[in-house]
Amino acid sequence: MYCNTASYGLPPRPAWEALQSALDEWHGGRTSWEHWGRSTEAARASFARLLDVDIGRVAVGSTVSELIGSVVTALPAEARVVVPDVEFTSTLFPLLVQRRLDVRTVPAARLADAIAEGVEAVAFSAVQMSTGEVADLDAIVAAAEGSGAITLCDATQAVGWLPLQADRFDAVACGGYKWLMSPRGSAFLTVSDRLLERVVPHSAGWYAGENVHESYFGPPLRLASSARRLDLSPAWFSWVGTQPALELIERIGIPAIHAHDLSLANRFRAGIGLEPSDSAIVCADLPGGAERMERAGIIAAVRGGRLRTSWHLYNDEHDVDRVLDVLDR
Repeated sequence: MYCNTASYGLPPRPAWEALQSALDEWHGGRTSWEHWGRSTEAARASFARLLDVDIGRVAVGSTVSELIGSVVTALPAEARVVVPDVEFTSTLFPLLVQRRLDVRTVPAARLADAIAEGVEAVAFSAVQMSTGEVADLDAIVAAAEGSGAITLCDATQAVGWLPLQADRFDAVACGGYKWLMSPRGSAFLTVSDRLLERVVPHSAGWYAGENVHESYFGPPLRLASSARRLDLSPAWFSWVGTQPALELIERIGIPAIHAHDLSLANRFRAGIGLEPSDSAIVCADLPGGAERMERAGIIAAVRGGRLRTSWHLYNDEHDVDRVLDVLDR
């Protein structure tokens, strides 16, 4: 049994079959690559619809850290940036390596207050991987609007189950391999107009061109005018598996997935004596729990010394009850 989507998601059947078909084509050398590339564009469009944002604001890459690394170029020298002290390092490290920035960490509960005190930017996860805590997005947005701060949101642990509107933030980065149930190697970034005006596409290549098939070689620089100027050359097979996974999520609908995942997470919380929460990730102090689950063939994780379970589409109430039974024993 698998209860660990916060580490990686399991592929739905259409995604798995599409990936196997592409690998078979590659192995036999029976095709050119262009149709694999079209999966990237279909996935981009699907992601834009899921986050209710114009497709021209969506860039694609392979990892969150490289996409955040591009965004960071928009911040001026000596800009003060506030970040939760438990922030995932794919968001934190691209900031810390920039010695020109004044990066400060605060407890997650104080993030909105720290923004209101005066900063140029805030970077945070919509849902924290180490605790499962869902950020107070309304408070963060309100504080940022009051101070004019740029908002950088890592939504990797959110998109796929938590309703999220990307245009509330200057940037939203998301890795596809967790709640979007995609192969590792596909990631997305949405950017606001004011951010796009300032960023330096330092990793630009042929796929960042206005017309990718006319950008294979030679000058002049001819980058896309949209967020596509931040694109990184796609890892074809990751995107072949990503497209059908996102399209399945679209068909089911984020509201339905949100209700399903929270129902399971709160059923589990009730079973271990915790109050209901607003997260599909449950972190709990259950000494020996991870070992008992492992012996029973149940996959979860331990983060910060606490058992972390995460509940998604392929889980049901019977899974929750089985985990509770194993933990009780």
